[in-house]
Amino acid sequence: MTDPSFLPTAPRTIPRDQHAISRKDISPSALRVLYRLHEAGYGAYLVGGAVRDLLLGEHPKDFDVATDATPEQVKHLFRNCRLIGRRFRLAHVVYGREIIEVATFRANSDDGSGDREQDEDGRVLRDNVYGTIEDDAIRRDFTANALYYAIADFSVRDYLGGFEDVNNRVMKLIGDPETRYREDPVRMLRAVRLAAKLRFGIDPPSADPIPRLASLLKEASSARLFEECLKLFLSGHAEASFLGLEAHGLLPALLPETAVALASNRNGALRRMLLEGLRATDARIAAEEPVSPAFLFALLLWPAYCRTLAMLQAQGMHVAEAERHAADRVTVHQLNTVALPRRFSLPMQEIWLMQARFSQRQRKRAVRMLAHPRFRAAYDFLLLRQVASDSHAEDIAFWAEAQHDPEHALAVAALRPVLAEEEAAADARGPRRRRRRPAAAGH
Repeated sequence: MTDPSFLPTAPRTIPRDQHAISRKDISPSALRVLYRLHEAGYGAYLVGGAVRDLLLGEHPKDFDVATDATPEQVKHLFRNCRLIGRRFRLAHVVYGREIIEVATFRANSDDGSGDREQDEDGRVLRDNVYGTIEDDAIRRDFTANALYYAIADFSVRDYLGGFEDVNNRVMKLIGDPETRYREDPVRMLRAVRLAAKLRFGIDPPSADPIPRLASLLKEASSARLFEECLKLFLSGHAEASFLGLEAHGLLPALLPETAVALASNRNGALRRMLLEGLRATDARIAAEEPVSPAFLFALLLWPAYCRTLAMLQAQGMHVAEAERHAADRVTVHQLNTVALPRRFSLPMQEIWLMQARFSQRQRKRAVRMLAHPRFRAAYDFLLLRQVASDSHAEDIAFWAEAQHDPEHALAVAALRPVLAEEEAAADARGPRRRRRRPAAAGH
């Protein structure tokens, strides 16, 4: 756990007139919880990402509360409260669809009365040892997340210099970085994700150990890594997150076969396509349009699929069989790291396998293709592939017309073999000789 000596000697209180947080920007449900705790004689603070985001002028999605009340005492105050968690005991106060998470201040040292367990590598398995607000501050992950908004006087309490770090837009890990990453390797992904989201830099001492410790991610739960991937790539900052993973050496640990494929793609076409797809994902989320995890992982793992397909075909495997084998192999290998559910992995494979069918324009096949439930996703994926190669322009033009006017497109497609045969026959006959017209009489 974090060394208490990291705590500054003089905690800072930023009064209301020196910060930008206003109660009108805080969820009414969160204010209700804060006021109830305060009126009952407990410490009541808005904490973490909500305070950080409010200071930046952003609109938090979640409002978490920290208090010196135990989970049982919180439950006694709120009839609409339920206690959850084994690793971290928490109180959830429920207002309709909104949940206000209330956490009791946690301590670093255990006198034997608490409930803490670590494994032999230092990872925290259970942590329910309660303490003071100062204790709570130093066990948080980043200084920017260790800020407390006090409902008692509307001030911001800063115990670790986080107020300046937010103003300077820097992510700084609390305590010894290597120790903190070993406690929870997913913190490395969290550092990259938050830096991408907030457009922050990562403090060099916090960033330096990441490439060396990246392999620790294989010890994290594959289900947890799947959830972290969704946060990285479906929160509106997918491109910046991917670039951060590359820059800090985390891509080979999270998407190993994609990292190998991108490194071996000399012209960089696959990387250009991937980044364009992530930019499009960010644009859709900004426009509040849905993005399927199946499409996201089809994009992220496409370089691995292309590389595996090429290898299988080089071994003499028939193209259709190679496509199926490549899709299965890439999926199975990725499951060793990230627990991609079948409800996403199967549509992902369909998007890949449909790519080869876009060049097949026989009427029956084209009609079936247009009726396929995954057609639109596969077509959007084809559009992205044009970033890597302009060889798909003809297919894109045909299927764009087929969606707009299917009968006309299919009629044109049916004529193509006839026109092709006529052109071939004309080429075989050679160039036509121009007949000379007889001269008119008298000339």
